[in-house]
Amino acid sequence: MDEPHKSDTPAHAPNHLSRVVLGVTGGIAAYKSAELVRLLVKDGVTVDVVLTDAGARFVTATTFQALSGRPVHSDVWQSGADNAMGHITLSRGADAIVVAPATADFIHKLAHGAADDLLSTLCLARECPLLVAPAMNRQMWWNAATQRNVAQLVADGIAILGPDTGELACNENGEGRMLEAEAIYAALVASRQSKVLKGKRVLLTAGPTVEAIDPVRSITNTSSGKMGFALAQAAAEAGANVTMVAGPTSLSTPAGVTRIDVTSAAQMAEAVFARVVECDIFIGVAAVADYTPAEVRGQKIRKSADTLTIALKPTTDILGTVAARPNPPFCVGFAAESHDVVRLAEEKRRRKKLPLIVANRAQDALGSDANEVSLLDNAGAHPLPKMDKLALARQLVAEIAQRVKKEA
Repeated sequence: MDEPHKSDTPAHAPNHLSRVVLGVTGGIAAYKSAELVRLLVKDGVTVDVVLTDAGARFVTATTFQALSGRPVHSDVWQSGADNAMGHITLSRGADAIVVAPATADFIHKLAHGAADDLLSTLCLARECPLLVAPAMNRQMWWNAATQRNVAQLVADGIAILGPDTGELACNENGEGRMLEAEAIYAALVASRQSKVLKGKRVLLTAGPTVEAIDPVRSITNTSSGKMGFALAQAAAEAGANVTMVAGPTSLSTPAGVTRIDVTSAAQMAEAVFARVVECDIFIGVAAVADYTPAEVRGQKIRKSADTLTIALKPTTDILGTVAARPNPPFCVGFAAESHDVVRLAEEKRRRKKLPLIVANRAQDALGSDANEVSLLDNAGAHPLPKMDKLALARQLVAEIAQRVKKEA
C-alpha cells in the first residue's frame, strides 16, 4: 500500500538572505540592478541601495527607492541622520554587499583600499562578504591594470561575478557584459550555502534519454531534468567540483557546473563510465530509459493498416554498474514509482547495493517544480516534506555530505 500524501503545498525555499547592501556605480548596466532589487525584495530580502554620483546618472534614486521601499543612500555625510558613524554602520548586520555594476574605476578603488565616497567606505569597513559584478568595455576588462586589480580582489577574498560575454553597450561583442540579475541573485544565495562538499568531485546524470526508433520517432519520458539540474546547482554551491551528464533538456547549465550533453541511454552510460573513476560521489538522477529499440530503422516507418511491433532490448544499468565497481564512489539513486513507492524503492536499493536512494511518486515528480520524497538507507525510510526542487536539492546535498563524512 502506498504511503499517504502529507501536503500539496511545497515548503518555502530558504535563501539564507535577510538583508543585502547593493552598491550601484556608473555604468549602463545599472538598469539590471533595478531588476536585481526587484528579485531580492520579491523573495523577502531587505535591500539597502547605495548609489554613487555616477550611478545616479543612469538610474535615479527614486527608481531604487520605489523598488526597495527604503531610502537610497549616496552621501557619506547624510547616511545616518541619527548616527555620526552611519557611513560605516549601514553595512553592519548585512548578509553581503554586492556591487553591480562595478566599473573599472570602482574595482581600482577596492584594490587600493580607497574610501572617498559612501560605497567605497562601506566596502572597506565591512564585516560581511563582498561580491562584485564587473561591467565595462572588453578592452577595459582585459587591460593589464584591470586584470591586476581583479587579481588583487580575488586574493583579498572578494567574489568576482562574471563578467559575461555578449553584446556590449559600445556595440562591440566580447567579455565585459554584466551578468543578468537572475545570475547575480543566484550567486548571492549560493554564497550563503554551507560548503559541505568542498573538494569533493560529484558526477551526476539528469533529464530523460531519447531512444530512436527511426529517423523521426523515438521513445522517451516526461522528465524535465529539473531535479538533476537543481542537484547539480546545490552540489556546486556546496563547494563540489560538479560534472553533469544531461539528456535532452532546454534548462540552463548551473554556474560552476561542467555539462556533457547526450541523447540516448547508451551515450549517457559511455559518458558516465569514462568519468566515474575520477569522482567521489555519483548521483543517478536521470530518468534513463529501461528499454531501447533492438533495431533502429534507417528510414521512416510508413503508416499502414497493419499492427506495428517494435522489439525492445534492455539498456545498460548505469547506476548498478557504477555501484558494482571494485572501489565505487558514494552512490545515490533515484526511484520514481507509480505505486508502492517505499517498498519498490527499497527493493531497488538493496538489489543495487546502494547506501542511499531517493524515492518519489513518478506522477507527482516528473516535470513538476516541486517534489516530495523519502530517503531510504540502512536505517530505514526518512520522509521529507514537499518543497520546491532547489530547496529539496540543497537538503539532499546536506544529507549526502553527512553520510559521506560518516563513511570517510
